[in-house]
Amino acid sequence: MIDGLFKTHIDPLWERLARPLAATGVTPNQVTLIGLVLVALNVAAFALHRSTVILGVGLVVAFAFDALDGAVARLTGLSSRRGGYLDAIVDRYQELAMMLALGWASEAWVAVIFGLSGAYLTSYAKARTAIEIPVDNDRWPDLFERQERIIFLCALMILSGSLFRSMGLEQRALVGGLWIYAALTQFTALQRARRAWTMLRRVDETDPLPPRRPRPEAADRA
Repeated sequence: MIDGLFKTHIDPLWERLARPLAATGVTPNQVTLIGLVLVALNVAAFALHRSTVILGVGLVVAFAFDALDGAVARLTGLSSRRGGYLDAIVDRYQELAMMLALGWASEAWVAVIFGLSGAYLTSYAKARTAIEIPVDNDRWPDLFERQERIIFLCALMILSGSLFRSMGLEQRALVGGLWIYAALTQFTALQRARRAWTMLRRVDETDPLPPRRPRPEAADRA
Protein backbone atom coordinates (compact mmCIF):
# COMPACT_ATOMS: atom_id res chain seq x y z
CA MET A 1 0.00 0.00 0.00
CA ILE A 2 2.84 2.41 0.84
CA ASP A 3 4.60 1.73 -2.46
CA GLY A 4 1.38 1.87 -4.46
CA LEU A 5 0.11 5.14 -2.99
CA PHE A 6 3.38 7.02 -2.49
CA LYS A 7 5.62 5.64 -5.25
CA THR A 8 6.08 9.02 -6.94
CA HIS A 9 7.37 10.45 -3.66
CA ILE A 10 9.46 7.45 -2.59
CA ASP A 11 11.29 6.78 -5.89
CA PRO A 12 13.19 10.12 -5.93
CA LEU A 13 14.43 9.40 -2.39
CA TRP A 14 15.76 5.97 -3.40
CA GLU A 15 17.39 7.50 -6.48
CA ARG A 16 19.29 10.05 -4.38
CA LEU A 17 20.52 7.26 -2.12
CA ALA A 18 21.45 5.09 -5.10
CA ARG A 19 23.56 7.67 -6.99
CA PRO A 20 26.86 6.80 -5.24
CA LEU A 21 26.18 3.11 -5.82
CA ALA A 22 25.33 3.62 -9.50
CA ALA A 23 28.54 5.63 -9.94
CA THR A 24 30.60 2.54 -9.01
CA GLY A 25 29.38 0.73 -12.13
CA VAL A 26 27.44 -1.95 -10.26
CA THR A 27 24.49 -3.32 -12.22
CA PRO A 28 20.90 -3.51 -10.90
CA ASN A 29 20.99 -7.32 -10.97
CA GLN A 30 24.17 -7.32 -8.91
CA VAL A 31 22.49 -5.06 -6.34
CA THR A 32 19.56 -7.50 -6.21
CA LEU A 33 21.85 -10.46 -5.60
CA ILE A 34 23.92 -8.59 -3.00
CA GLY A 35 20.67 -7.87 -1.16
CA LEU A 36 19.88 -11.59 -1.14
CA VAL A 37 23.35 -12.40 0.21
CA LEU A 38 22.99 -9.79 2.96
CA VAL A 39 19.64 -11.25 4.06
CA ALA A 40 21.07 -14.78 4.00
CA LEU A 41 24.12 -13.73 6.05
CA ASN A 42 21.93 -12.03 8.66
CA VAL A 43 19.72 -15.10 8.97
CA ALA A 44 22.77 -17.39 9.20
CA ALA A 45 24.36 -15.16 11.86
CA PHE A 46 21.17 -15.41 13.89
CA ALA A 47 21.99 -19.07 14.52
CA LEU A 48 25.05 -17.86 16.43
CA HIS A 49 23.95 -14.74 18.30
CA ARG A 50 20.25 -15.66 18.76
CA SER A 51 19.36 -11.98 19.21
CA THR A 52 16.17 -10.86 17.45
CA VAL A 53 17.28 -7.25 17.92
CA ILE A 54 20.51 -7.79 15.98
CA LEU A 55 18.60 -9.79 13.35
CA GLY A 56 15.99 -7.06 12.98
CA VAL A 57 18.54 -4.25 12.66
CA GLY A 58 20.63 -6.30 10.23
CA LEU A 59 17.62 -7.02 8.06
CA VAL A 60 16.66 -3.32 8.03
CA VAL A 61 20.08 -2.59 6.50
CA ALA A 62 19.87 -5.54 4.10
CA PHE A 63 16.40 -4.68 2.84
CA ALA A 64 17.27 -0.98 2.53
CA PHE A 65 20.16 -1.97 0.27
CA ASP A 66 17.95 -4.38 -1.64
CA ALA A 67 15.45 -1.59 -2.36
CA LEU A 68 18.11 0.31 -4.31
CA ASP A 69 18.16 -2.05 -7.30
CA GLY A 70 15.24 -0.36 -9.04
CA ALA A 71 16.74 3.08 -8.45
CA VAL A 72 20.09 1.93 -9.87
CA ALA A 73 18.24 0.55 -12.91
CA ARG A 74 16.55 3.89 -13.54
CA LEU A 75 19.74 5.91 -13.03
CA THR A 76 21.88 3.71 -15.28
CA GLY A 77 19.23 3.00 -17.92
CA LEU A 78 19.69 -0.73 -17.39
CA SER A 79 16.07 -1.63 -16.66
CA SER A 80 15.11 -4.99 -18.13
CA ARG A 81 12.38 -7.61 -17.95
CA ARG A 82 14.93 -10.14 -16.73
CA GLY A 83 15.89 -7.77 -13.92
CA GLY A 84 12.27 -7.38 -12.85
CA TYR A 85 11.83 -11.15 -12.91
CA LEU A 86 15.02 -11.73 -10.91
CA ASP A 87 13.96 -9.14 -8.35
CA ALA A 88 10.58 -10.84 -7.86
CA ILE A 89 12.16 -14.29 -7.39
CA VAL A 90 14.80 -12.96 -4.98
CA ASP A 91 12.08 -11.18 -2.97
CA ARG A 92 10.34 -14.50 -2.36
CA TYR A 93 13.57 -16.20 -1.21
CA GLN A 94 14.33 -13.29 1.11
CA GLU A 95 10.91 -13.57 2.74
CA LEU A 96 11.34 -17.34 3.04
CA ALA A 97 14.70 -16.93 4.81
CA MET A 98 13.30 -14.32 7.20
CA MET A 99 10.26 -16.41 8.08
CA LEU A 100 12.36 -19.52 8.67
CA ALA A 101 14.48 -17.56 11.14
CA LEU A 102 11.37 -16.32 12.93
CA GLY A 103 9.88 -19.79 12.98
CA TRP A 104 13.04 -21.13 14.58
CA ALA A 105 13.08 -18.30 17.13
CA SER A 106 9.40 -18.58 18.07
CA GLU A 107 8.60 -22.21 17.24
CA ALA A 108 5.23 -20.87 16.02
CA TRP A 109 5.47 -22.81 12.76
CA VAL A 110 1.73 -22.80 12.05
CA ALA A 111 1.67 -19.00 12.19
CA VAL A 112 4.77 -18.92 9.97
CA ILE A 113 3.10 -21.19 7.38
CA PHE A 114 -0.07 -19.09 7.31
CA GLY A 115 1.95 -15.88 7.12
CA LEU A 116 4.26 -17.05 4.37
CA SER A 117 1.43 -18.55 2.31
CA GLY A 118 -0.54 -15.31 2.64
CA ALA A 119 2.47 -13.31 1.45
CA TYR A 120 2.99 -15.62 -1.53
CA LEU A 121 -0.71 -15.64 -2.43
CA THR A 122 -0.72 -11.84 -2.36
CA SER A 123 2.04 -11.85 -4.94
CA TYR A 124 0.49 -14.66 -6.99
CA ALA A 125 -2.91 -12.96 -7.20
CA LYS A 126 -1.42 -10.09 -9.19
CA ALA A 127 0.94 -12.25 -11.24
CA ARG A 128 -1.88 -14.59 -12.26
CA THR A 129 -4.08 -11.65 -13.24
CA ALA A 130 -1.30 -10.39 -15.52
CA ILE A 131 -1.50 -13.68 -17.45
CA GLU A 132 -5.16 -13.01 -18.25
CA ILE A 133 -5.11 -9.24 -18.90
CA PRO A 134 -2.56 -6.40 -19.00
CA VAL A 135 -2.26 -4.85 -15.53
CA ASP A 136 -0.58 -1.78 -14.08
CA ASN A 137 2.15 -3.16 -11.85
CA ASP A 138 2.28 -0.06 -9.65
CA ARG A 139 -1.39 0.51 -8.86
CA TRP A 140 -2.39 -2.27 -6.46
CA PRO A 141 -2.61 -0.36 -3.16
CA ASP A 142 -3.60 -3.30 -0.97
CA LEU A 143 -3.24 -3.31 2.79
CA PHE A 144 -0.21 -5.47 3.61
CA GLU A 145 2.17 -5.58 0.67
CA ARG A 146 5.85 -6.54 0.77
CA GLN A 147 7.13 -3.22 2.09
CA GLU A 148 4.62 -3.24 4.94
CA ARG A 149 5.44 -6.87 5.70
CA ILE A 150 9.16 -6.15 5.98
CA ILE A 151 8.62 -3.11 8.20
CA PHE A 152 6.25 -5.08 10.44
CA LEU A 153 8.58 -8.07 10.86
CA CYS A 154 11.71 -6.00 11.45
CA ALA A 155 9.86 -3.90 14.04
CA LEU A 156 8.53 -7.10 15.64
CA MET A 157 12.05 -8.53 15.98
CA ILE A 158 13.51 -5.34 17.43
CA LEU A 159 10.67 -4.67 19.86
CA SER A 160 10.27 -8.27 21.03
CA GLY A 161 14.00 -8.51 21.74
CA SER A 162 14.24 -5.17 23.54
CA LEU A 163 11.06 -3.65 25.00
CA PHE A 164 9.08 -6.87 25.46
CA ARG A 165 12.15 -8.78 26.63
CA SER A 166 12.62 -6.30 29.47
CA MET A 167 9.00 -7.05 30.45
CA GLY A 168 9.55 -10.81 30.27
CA LEU A 169 7.21 -11.11 27.27
CA GLU A 170 9.65 -11.66 24.39
CA GLN A 171 8.33 -15.05 23.31
CA ARG A 172 4.67 -14.10 23.68
CA ALA A 173 5.20 -10.90 21.71
CA LEU A 174 6.98 -12.78 18.94
CA VAL A 175 4.31 -15.46 18.64
CA GLY A 176 1.45 -12.97 18.89
CA GLY A 177 3.09 -10.74 16.29
CA LEU A 178 3.47 -13.65 13.89
CA TRP A 179 -0.23 -14.49 14.20
CA ILE A 180 -1.13 -10.85 13.52
CA TYR A 181 1.20 -10.99 10.51
CA ALA A 182 -0.48 -14.18 9.29
CA ALA A 183 -3.95 -12.65 9.60
CA LEU A 184 -2.92 -9.50 7.74
CA THR A 185 -1.25 -11.39 4.88
CA GLN A 186 -4.26 -13.67 4.40
CA PHE A 187 -6.60 -10.68 4.47
CA THR A 188 -4.48 -8.91 1.85
CA ALA A 189 -4.37 -12.00 -0.36
CA LEU A 190 -8.19 -12.10 -0.34
CA GLN A 191 -8.37 -8.33 -0.85
CA ARG A 192 -6.11 -8.59 -3.89
CA ALA A 193 -8.00 -11.60 -5.24
CA ARG A 194 -11.23 -9.61 -4.97
CA ARG A 195 -9.63 -6.71 -6.86
CA ALA A 196 -8.42 -9.09 -9.56
CA TRP A 197 -11.85 -10.75 -9.80
CA THR A 198 -13.50 -7.35 -10.34
CA MET A 199 -10.99 -6.41 -13.04
CA LEU A 200 -11.44 -9.72 -14.85
CA ARG A 201 -15.23 -9.50 -14.65
CA ARG A 202 -15.19 -6.07 -16.32
CA VAL A 203 -13.06 -7.39 -19.15
CA ASP A 204 -15.26 -10.47 -19.55
CA GLU A 205 -18.33 -8.26 -19.81
CA THR A 206 -16.85 -6.08 -22.56
CA ASP A 207 -14.70 -8.63 -24.38
CA PRO A 208 -15.79 -12.21 -23.57
CA LEU A 209 -13.60 -15.10 -24.59
CA PRO A 210 -14.81 -17.09 -27.61
CA PRO A 211 -16.25 -20.51 -26.80
CA ARG A 212 -13.69 -23.27 -26.86
CA ARG A 213 -14.01 -25.94 -29.48
CA PRO A 214 -14.06 -29.48 -28.09
CA ARG A 215 -10.97 -31.52 -28.76
CA PRO A 216 -11.46 -34.32 -31.34
CA GLU A 217 -11.05 -37.08 -28.78
CA ALA A 218 -13.61 -35.39 -26.53
CA ALA A 219 -16.10 -35.25 -29.42
CA ASP A 220 -15.55 -38.95 -30.16
CA ARG A 221 -16.23 -39.89 -26.56
CA ALA A 222 -19.44 -37.83 -26.59
